[in-house]
Amino acid sequence: MKRTLDWNKYLEKAAETVSEGIVMLKNDNNALPLDPSDTISVFGRIQLHYYKSGTGSGGMVNVSKVTGIVDGLKDAGVKLNEKLLGIYRKWDEENPFDQGDGWGGEPWNQKEMPLDESIVEEASSVGDTVIVIIGRTAGEEQDARLEEGSYLLTKEELDMLKKVRNHFKKVVVLLNVGGLVDLTQILECSPDSLLYVWQGGMTGGTGTAAVLTGKVSPSGKLPDTIAEKISDYPSDKFFGDKKKAVYSEDIFVGYRWFETFAKDRVLYPFGFGLSYTKFDIALTYAKSSDNESVISVNVTNIGSCRGKEVVQVYCEAPQGILGKAKRVLCGFAKTKELAPNESQSLKIIVKHRDIASYDDSEGRSCWILEKGKYTLHIGCNVRDSIGHHDFEIDDDIIIEQCSQALAPVEAFERIKAVETADGLSHIMEKVPLSKVDEAKRRLDKLPEEIAYTGDKGIKLSDVKNGRNTMNEFIAQLSDHDLSCMIRGEGMGSPRVTAGTASAFGGVSDELVKFGVPACCCSDGPSGMRLDCGTKAFSLPNGTLIASTFNRELAEELFTFMGTEMIANKVDCLLGPGMNIHRHPLNGRNFEYFSEDPFLTGQMAAAELKGLHSVGVEGTIKHFCANNQETNRHFLDSVVSERALREIYLRGFEIAVKEGKARTIMTTYGAINGLWTAGNFDLNTIVLRDEWGFDGFTMTDWWANVNNRGEEPKRSYYVPMAKAQNDVYMVCSDSSCVDEDIDSAVKNGELTRGELQRNAGNILGFILGTQAMKRLDGEEDTVEIINRNDGDEASDEPVVFYDLDNELELDLSGVKCQKGKNHSFAVIVKKQGWYNVTVTASSTQSPLAQIPVTIFAMGTASGTLTWNGTDGKPVALSCEIPMFSRFTALRLYFAQNGLDIKSISFKLVREADNMDLAFAEEND
Repeated sequence: MKRTLDWNKYLEKAAETVSEGIVMLKNDNNALPLDPSDTISVFGRIQLHYYKSGTGSGGMVNVSKVTGIVDGLKDAGVKLNEKLLGIYRKWDEENPFDQGDGWGGEPWNQKEMPLDESIVEEASSVGDTVIVIIGRTAGEEQDARLEEGSYLLTKEELDMLKKVRNHFKKVVVLLNVGGLVDLTQILECSPDSLLYVWQGGMTGGTGTAAVLTGKVSPSGKLPDTIAEKISDYPSDKFFGDKKKAVYSEDIFVGYRWFETFAKDRVLYPFGFGLSYTKFDIALTYAKSSDNESVISVNVTNIGSCRGKEVVQVYCEAPQGILGKAKRVLCGFAKTKELAPNESQSLKIIVKHRDIASYDDSEGRSCWILEKGKYTLHIGCNVRDSIGHHDFEIDDDIIIEQCSQALAPVEAFERIKAVETADGLSHIMEKVPLSKVDEAKRRLDKLPEEIAYTGDKGIKLSDVKNGRNTMNEFIAQLSDHDLSCMIRGEGMGSPRVTAGTASAFGGVSDELVKFGVPACCCSDGPSGMRLDCGTKAFSLPNGTLIASTFNRELAEELFTFMGTEMIANKVDCLLGPGMNIHRHPLNGRNFEYFSEDPFLTGQMAAAELKGLHSVGVEGTIKHFCANNQETNRHFLDSVVSERALREIYLRGFEIAVKEGKARTIMTTYGAINGLWTAGNFDLNTIVLRDEWGFDGFTMTDWWANVNNRGEEPKRSYYVPMAKAQNDVYMVCSDSSCVDEDIDSAVKNGELTRGELQRNAGNILGFILGTQAMKRLDGEEDTVEIINRNDGDEASDEPVVFYDLDNELELDLSGVKCQKGKNHSFAVIVKKQGWYNVTVTASSTQSPLAQIPVTIFAMGTASGTLTWNGTDGKPVALSCEIPMFSRFTALRLYFAQNGLDIKSISFKLVREADNMDLAFAEEND
């Protein structure tokens, strides 16, 4: 099939998503939309460094251009205070942006320009309105902190807000952030308008400007509750421990806590968001049957401009024996853009499965509707209801009987809601503990072995075309073939698209001979991470997309994303990320959607449908309870089965059942003492037996694995294979003999039937991939039109060089042009720390500053800066950790005027093993 990807339409769809995801919390004094006759002053250094996304695997997308907010305003014709902009540019040049040091080392904020009162006073004389932009990044390996420059404002930011408030009539504050920040300090400065603009990807400024100018009326809704203080969040006292995260708040996450027990501690409720217009929502029909309730509403724009509204439905269930949150989101729908006086009817179907509770008491383990009165509240946020529908359930109804799975093995207490004479209150109760014999459960479900036949000449395409069965194909595979199959290769494997995260499937010559293609995975939720420097599209972050409350829009955006994946020969996007915003300080919240599992599942399902519509896949992650970055590789999440089922697994369940997810990534950490990468109950009992999942699962990259009671370790394939977590991501060479697997099969700890089962999961997925089409000569082709030259991907293959202790490359033919890159890759024979030396010359003045940044695996690993050298070669060095066998390297030239001669590598210190290397890299 020949497909066309119109880059302009891609940009337009992404900008539309940004506009719909912006949440306006406050708008007084007619501050917005901007007055076209006014000259706008913009304060804050982030106006020059728009955060398109967070960092790490969820944000490392190479782009040629990021349209920031100032760019967007200029493109929209807004008159800006150019003198003030010039002041910021000059100061920014003298105070360079701090990229941080290595993976996970980026600072959460940037130094702000100190403001003289005279600058603010002069700016206020040219216009009435000021925009203040406050920015925060986010990312892997570190959480935000309750300190200045992270969750709290810095002294300079607070001073900036106070000064502009004193001098300007209209103050607009924009939060270019990945997650929540403290609003109390900001609100104390009395801004007229306050908006979360989140992180909008490469075209974020275009979408933001559309809202600021009134071209688009804001329609985003909060996917999280904004409380007065961090300490108000019920998880706060249990967050941040480096060894054990105890989920004593249980199901009472976010608004489930606040609306039930602490409404007075909320600044802005879940689902809240303002518009430039107003809407009337009228309940026109409501009826309940045994399995669902149908709600119809009529939405009318009663304001003076065009806009969209989100109708939200929340269930208030009887407290029963279990105790429940006061309200739980169970349905939502968004209108089209309505003109003034225009109306639209919406129908929302609430499945009663979505309002059931999970009973984890001993001997129960079921989804249940307890008897009593159920009320569906209809409104525009969790708190403001315009109508309701009641129905009664006369007797308890078990919706689904499950098996006890993932229950805790150590005692702790959790919060429970109870009814008293004074209303709802909460007590602490003991959590039910596991009664499962996990070893016996696995043995009872051992798959039958397929008798080994050796090579019968059957290719995987024969299975695809119905000439042979999958079992007949798998029967040909030796134990070694099967051991290769469960190990992904990467990062940057030369078997697949350069600079991507992994290859899986055909990772050995023997498997390739059987017609198994190597499939390609690429990070991540915000677009394709291509570490070799290839440009790709940077998408809005997950939180922004959730704020749209627009399934159709997310599906449309990811249809574009999927088409771009085909053009880059990427089969699996490692996203969407869909963990729960359990606590505002989780550093990776920007990748994830919401504090609510229903919204999370619905948005993930929409993104998956978009990818599936063009024949590619998204890998939902991190399965599950990855809600803290601090010490994530060794963190044990201690959580009840009920909280897992209702909160932390629920979004994944929706993505599997409604979004038809076919690949899943487990986490780095543990649930109740057992690391998820080797957790049979998680990967088999819940995911496959109960949910009907028929795809394949993978570990996170270099994840820990353990058997119950053992210490976790990396590259531990046997417990992973037994758990039916199909592929270990990643190995430096997946075709080598692995003694652990070989020994385990020989002594019966791991059966050949289990390896065959896992291979069947992987191969069954591969059958439907673009990689399989490419092998059969039936691949889809993509013509990309209207893409600027600077965005074009290079057709030149990435050259690999062998690095064995030392290597020197001649770079005399490389042109060092400002803004350009030179990319190559090395096959590292010994992982460790390397001294990297670049030799170059310059005829510029001795005061010139000509930096070259070295990126390794997409991470800025060192910057070397030359002055004028009078034309003589000068060698500069830095030390870089290189722990991936296939390491993509990129030199970024920030200025002209450098003649590069060579680059050399020399091993300084070899890593003893992968554990040591990884631990020290992320210390």
